[in-house]
Amino acid sequence: MSEMGVKPPVSTSLPPDFPQKQESLFRESLLLMNRCSVPYVVAGAFALHHHTGIWRVTKDLDLFLTAKDVPQALKCFEQAGFEGEICDPVWLAKAHRDGFFIDLITGMSNAVIVVNESWINRATPCVVLGVETRVLGAEELLASKLFVVRRERFDGADIAHIIYGTHGKLDWERILALAGDHWEILLWALVLYRYIYPAQTDYVPRFVWKKLLGQFQQELENPDPKAPFRGSLVDDNMFAIDVAEWGMDNVLWRQRQERQNEIAASTDTPEKP
Repeated sequence: MSEMGVKPPVSTSLPPDFPQKQESLFRESLLLMNRCSVPYVVAGAFALHHHTGIWRVTKDLDLFLTAKDVPQALKCFEQAGFEGEICDPVWLAKAHRDGFFIDLITGMSNAVIVVNESWINRATPCVVLGVETRVLGAEELLASKLFVVRRERFDGADIAHIIYGTHGKLDWERILALAGDHWEILLWALVLYRYIYPAQTDYVPRFVWKKLLGQFQQELENPDPKAPFRGSLVDDNMFAIDVAEWGMDNVLWRQRQERQNEIAASTDTPEKP
């Protein structure tokens, strides 16, 4: 039981019983995105089920797309009677109707993980609610969960299930590239996986362990006294005191500002003479 008295959902392979109105709206949304030719992939509960067999009750339909395609997607939804809004220009827009939401996601809120065209191109063909579409690739799904480690939500179990459910048959070079400079978060997730599934340690290739543990050992032996504080990238609420009262660098603000500038630059069009 959580602190708010709400019991978290139990993991299961049993499909949820979606209300007919919700299922119809989700199906309509997928058909709409296909008809409008907006490049997207289905993420969230449907992608997790595709790669692990685990079902999760969801009130939202998560769609991943690039930031530059959000205006077109919102226009399509609004023309179909949805209400659209940009909740956070860094990563999230929403279309909603009848109390159900379509989340249009372009990355993670800390702006470290960003959806680009490669996420769309690497998607896996799939049928969702009777609609031919594509779901997020397992590698990108894993990467999208690396920073979901907040006090109120933790996706470490999802990462472990992705590795176990795929028997580790993943493009690990792709995963390492997606983690990039934040490889320690990936190592943390893999150590948790290994703790959970010690008999399946080999699902993570030996070269991955050697690379990450080697980098970790090197960092321990050669610490950088000028390395920035990164707690706010993990949870800006839990580490607020570090920034507000202890004088730590606000790396989250800088990361998000850089991302906002990138989005603005990508959507700017030259004025006609």
